[in-house]
Amino acid sequence: MKILVDENMPYATQLFQTIGEVKAVSGRSISSSELATADALMVRSVTQVNEALLKESKVKFVGTATAGFDHVDRQWLAQAGIAFSAAPGCNATAVVEYVFSVLLVLAERDCFDLREKTVGIVGVGNVGSRLNVRLKAWGVNTLLCDPPRADAADNSEQFWPLEKLVSQADILTFHTPLNKSGHYSPYHLLNEKLLTAMPAGRIVLNTSRGAVVDNQALLTALENGKKIDVILDVWQHEPSISLALLAKARIGTPHIAGYSLEGRARGTSQIFTAFSQFLGQEQQIKLADLLPSAEFNEITFSGELTQASLKRLVHLVYDVRRDDARLRKIAHLAGQFDHLRKYYPERREWSSLRVSCDDADAANRLKMLGFNTKLI
Repeated sequence: MKILVDENMPYATQLFQTIGEVKAVSGRSISSSELATADALMVRSVTQVNEALLKESKVKFVGTATAGFDHVDRQWLAQAGIAFSAAPGCNATAVVEYVFSVLLVLAERDCFDLREKTVGIVGVGNVGSRLNVRLKAWGVNTLLCDPPRADAADNSEQFWPLEKLVSQADILTFHTPLNKSGHYSPYHLLNEKLLTAMPAGRIVLNTSRGAVVDNQALLTALENGKKIDVILDVWQHEPSISLALLAKARIGTPHIAGYSLEGRARGTSQIFTAFSQFLGQEQQIKLADLLPSAEFNEITFSGELTQASLKRLVHLVYDVRRDDARLRKIAHLAGQFDHLRKYYPERREWSSLRVSCDDADAANRLKMLGFNTKLI
């Protein structure tokens, strides 16, 4: 059995070679000729999986080590009798921690208490729901917007229309999937009309898919003097992003919000498990067995937990400013967007840091936020 895997999927060769012969290739340049003799294909979001890629192959299983799957033509796969599996929620924790890192940076720079702000969460799936839990654990007021869930829920009053979020929330963060058709399509969800209605001073984050925000309308608004802070991890037309929009963004990163080592390893292990089940095998993978010990994994924390001390702890694990600086330094060079993703430095999640606390309230709060805590 021959299995083609994206070379940037951690632990893919290690896992899939227990099933068959593995060939690691560049995800963005996978060709139909490379798939001529492959039985299975494992990709990330940079690979467009469709009839043109697979029609001449004998592939019977496609897995994407990502939570989203707008890069996969699932309808054609089903018609062709090709099994498919994604990795829902694999990087949700990483995206939540990215958002927290951003908000704590802005809170320090602009001298505000995050607990005095209202955060509007657009999309309450794996990422949005977890972000909501952690923000509430820190005492932040949240408003939720998710039309499909609102229509299906008995308690739909907990959800707000996007137009009201735009007017009521100080911070707006997008966590939707992307599909360009259908009643609930989030394509260009943030558009010229909503940008015009948005009050000055708002903070907008997009870590979902680039086209959820109309990038041209956003750039035009900013160039015309719209006073909002924009944080973008995803961009339309990746990897050829708008340098003009990057220059206007408060923070810009190369589609790495979900790029923790834990999140990427979860994605690989989830589709490995799905493929094993497709083959009628039962292979149990423990994430802890794959991951190395974090380089910095233990600290003693004394006293009360404040926003400033939380920021210091968070940035011991991950500081978004480093990724912003890397992108701005080389974004003008051809091919560097993908280069930054391919050679992304190892990044861990908060749970990799064990925090020994002498204050019970601090220990409990940090545990709710996702740290590994111990009371001393």
